[in-house]
Amino acid sequence: MLKPWNYILAGVTFFIFLALLLSFDSECIQQLDNTLAELFGGNVFITAFHYIGDTWFVISIGLLLLIVLWLKERNYHGMIFVLLTIAAGNVLNQLVKKWIERPRPEIVDQLSTFSFPSGHAMLSLLYLFTIAYLVEEWVGNSKKSRIVWVIAIILSFLIGLSRIAESRHFGSDVIAGWSLGYTWFVLCVFWYEQSKRKFNKLINNT
Repeated sequence: MLKPWNYILAGVTFFIFLALLLSFDSECIQQLDNTLAELFGGNVFITAFHYIGDTWFVISIGLLLLIVLWLKERNYHGMIFVLLTIAAGNVLNQLVKKWIERPRPEIVDQLSTFSFPSGHAMLSLLYLFTIAYLVEEWVGNSKKSRIVWVIAIILSFLIGLSRIAESRHFGSDVIAGWSLGYTWFVLCVFWYEQSKRKFNKLINNT
């Protein structure tokens, strides 16, 4: 179950996303992008993490989660939750990209899609945090669930940085992806917890 600070942090991350949205062409953000590119650009170790943020991998994880939620406990609310975080999150990312139309960094053989916000950064956070949340729901707030959360945060961080290392995204794209991803995740969790509470209340009253 999310704590009050999660909602406060979601408000902060949404503000960060809006700030980057309105200022990614500014000199300050361009300096930030250049600094991050110099810091992480070409890092072979970090680059390898982009594979677990690729679309096919995220879709596979999403399908696996749906199967587990259906077979394990017929958790239909959980299945909708996964669809909201991962599938709807992907749609949201694509809509924002097409709305903003920020070009990617200029490199040879660059991708033809738009750059802001980073899909790898946003979707990796969404699918990894969804896994961590569901694991915590299954095993409780235990040492195991806390370890899963730490792993999810670290992997989300490295997958996002891999897009800078490969020059596929500007650093501000990645930060925006993380920010919008976390905000969307918290909104989805809020829906999930409220829908379960209402359903359980309805069952208990019948």
